[in-house]
Amino acid sequence: MAFLPELILLGGALALFFLCLGDDRVEERARRARLAAIAVAVAFIGSSLGSLGQDAFLFHGAYRVDAFSQWLKLAFAIGDLLILLLSGDLPDVRDDVKPEYYLLLTLSVTGLTLLVSCLDLVTLVIAFELSSFPLYFLVPMRRERAGQRVQMESAIKYVMFGILSTGVMLFGMSYLFGLTGTTSLPSLMTKLEPVSQSPVAIVGLGMMFAGFFYKLAVFPLHFWTPDVYQGASNETAGLIASLPKVGAVAVLARFVTTAPPGSQTLAVLLTCLAAASMFYGNLVALLQKDLKRLLAFSSIAHAGYALVGFVALDNAGATAALYYIVSYMFMVMACFVVVCRVSRDGANVALDDLAGLHRRSPLLAVTLLVGVFGLAGLPPFAGFMGKLTLLKAALAKGHLALVVIAVINTAIAIYYYLAIVREAGFREAEDRPAVVLDGSTRALCVLLIVGVLVLGLAPNPVLNAISASLLNLGLPVPATALAW
Repeated sequence: MAFLPELILLGGALALFFLCLGDDRVEERARRARLAAIAVAVAFIGSSLGSLGQDAFLFHGAYRVDAFSQWLKLAFAIGDLLILLLSGDLPDVRDDVKPEYYLLLTLSVTGLTLLVSCLDLVTLVIAFELSSFPLYFLVPMRRERAGQRVQMESAIKYVMFGILSTGVMLFGMSYLFGLTGTTSLPSLMTKLEPVSQSPVAIVGLGMMFAGFFYKLAVFPLHFWTPDVYQGASNETAGLIASLPKVGAVAVLARFVTTAPPGSQTLAVLLTCLAAASMFYGNLVALLQKDLKRLLAFSSIAHAGYALVGFVALDNAGATAALYYIVSYMFMVMACFVVVCRVSRDGANVALDDLAGLHRRSPLLAVTLLVGVFGLAGLPPFAGFMGKLTLLKAALAKGHLALVVIAVINTAIAIYYYLAIVREAGFREAEDRPAVVLDGSTRALCVLLIVGVLVLGLAPNPVLNAISASLLNLGLPVPATALAW
């Protein structure tokens, strides 16, 4: 039972692999693969709910099943199903690779699911790469258009920056292993405390975090973000914008909650990165006309907001960061539902294309407004409560300057979010056609609206569950778990 969600994903990925090898027509294989992927996602949700109370150490103490990992697996399971509903029939993905698309999506979710339970640097890297490599392949699967091969350029940039960040991360881990003599995360952080102010430890930590900052699109490891969002298909961009962010924040939570409370070096590093990410993302987003590029630069800013919680280096800050990034997953998916359905034949969507959306599709307009108002941090949506908990945690530890910077950036962001609202809610449609929604899209819109509202209006159950799950993260691995 402790490993049941992972077993279902691995078994589902194997089944999808065989479905991709069939002799039937590609359209039939794609249809069966999508149904199988949805079935796996539903089973993943059920198994995650059933294993919430499990607690176990597996694989020689390198893998921990606890409340922290199980709640996050439930979030990934819900996100997996939402992405599959968002994808529809993949209008902008080449027909010959649609079956493989669902296989790679399931493999990436499997990597993220493994990532949140890893207690060893070696297993952490393996899970990290398993979640990343399928995404590298999903980006160039976009259908080619006349005179346009931007998806190939985006894929190359994504892979190159990914290889660079992974190499830097591994080099940093080698420094930490040299200092501590262990790859076990709880032992490593304990042994690192006496030498945490040494240059080698600081460089090692900074380089190791580079891989997670790359996933989260934190400045200065953000360069891939706008090009990949713009070059990937709308459905793939929606995936990249949501689930990997949750995985990166979860891994950072494991590191930060096991770090010494007085680690000023780590606090200063996170403060500088948070401020730079917020200012860069929000200021450049002001100039964007392509909706996906705007959301890309917005994601850089939101990565900075998430780091504000980690600056506190305590349970409250990590709780706020995790709550915020889970809320962000729902809010950004709400925006990408609109991108996917407003898009004509899978093409990118400019801000002008949203004109008159309140008349062309009222449900899509409401979904977009809920997502945008949430990202802007307006009450009563999840983004408001998320930012409030982040700022409260940082202020409690005396980081007043960072709180002021975050508030200023929230005000800057409201300007370009309101530009989206103006297009969708106040401009006339002119000759733009109505947007017809199928049943699954209507259900997806309702689920996302309810999710953003519930997280904003009733945050305490989620916050309490996350906070309680974080309490045991810093405990050492028991000797019985280390015995083969």
